[in-house]
Amino acid sequence: MESFEIEFYGHKNIKALHRTTLEITKEPHLTPRGDCIIGVRASASVLDFPDWLKSYIRSEGKIRFTIIVKGLEFSLYGYGSRLLSLTDPHELVIRKSSYISARTAAIRSTASAADIPRNIVKELKQENAVGIMKIEPVQ
Repeated sequence: MESFEIEFYGHKNIKALHRTTLEITKEPHLTPRGDCIIGVRASASVLDFPDWLKSYIRSEGKIRFTIIVKGLEFSLYGYGSRLLSLTDPHELVIRKSSYISARTAAIRSTASAADIPRNIVKELKQENAVGIMKIEPVQ
């Protein structure tokens, strides 16, 4: 099965405390208010998803997102929607709710930033930490 990977980096202001969303951004900076953000300087946003992945997401399929940092892994699941535009050029947001915006990659997720194990969050607080978000369809 195909997968798509996004590389991102840690930041000293990562808190990962938001209870309903999880985000990675292409932006290089993060203020302490961004408590849903788990990574900066991402290699892709929802706009950069390959066509096959956009089609799958819009078919309302189930998606697995795996966050990998220094050999540690955490997976969560979400669902696509035909209403997702996947057009934001800077961000990717996974939501527990069914709220949809240009940056939404998946809705009705099984986890948010607050659910990420704290040992992974600790690594992501390091500016030199490199993370991978692996995105794959679940059949």
